[in-house]
Amino acid sequence: MFLKIENFLTPAEVQSITEIARQAKFIDGRLSNPHNVAKDNVISDASDPQARQAIQIAFTALQRSEQLRDFAFPRRIAPPTLLRYDVGRKYGPHVDAPYMRVGSEPLRSDLSATVFLSPPQSYQGGELAIHLGTEVVIVKGEPGTAVFYPSTTLHEVVPVTAGSRLVLITFIESQIPDERQRDLLYTLGEVRALEGLKMEWHNRTQLEYVITNLLRMWSR
Repeated sequence: MFLKIENFLTPAEVQSITEIARQAKFIDGRLSNPHNVAKDNVISDASDPQARQAIQIAFTALQRSEQLRDFAFPRRIAPPTLLRYDVGRKYGPHVDAPYMRVGSEPLRSDLSATVFLSPPQSYQGGELAIHLGTEVVIVKGEPGTAVFYPSTTLHEVVPVTAGSRLVLITFIESQIPDERQRDLLYTLGEVRALEGLKMEWHNRTQLEYVITNLLRMWSR
């Protein structure tokens, strides 16, 4: 299961990050994972002050999103990274690494996220393709749109054939590592949000009882 949030970033935030990206230092994306032969992009240099400014804007959006909290049950969120795909660049089919180096303790990647910054009409190709069994879900969002999906999912960025694709990515360690359990809790939470006020108080309390204790049981 994955979640798409439109207007995850405000237009002003998109504009600020896009302007920062024009001045920020980018390096070969393979430097972050030299053994990943599928990776062909450039990433922002984390030591660059301009890049750190963009990261802070994105991190603020991640922390304020109630939709994200309800879907991901985040424990830790990796600092976002700016990625750029120019003509010919791509990221072949892959599954994200299970652990990321974040601070003194590795972060387990339960969910991956892509936040789109470039207008979709400004580049050709470059779609995020998420493989779900025999089906492929194609995502090419408007500026400020974010998509969140399990890091266990096979996915790729198809080659850019014209223009330039600018995105932010990050990874989330969830309180609920099992994606099936996370999906069940999210679904129950949606039922509570949509139907809770219509329920007789006893049924609503029973629903809260189930959600609360499943969260307690499954949290890690």
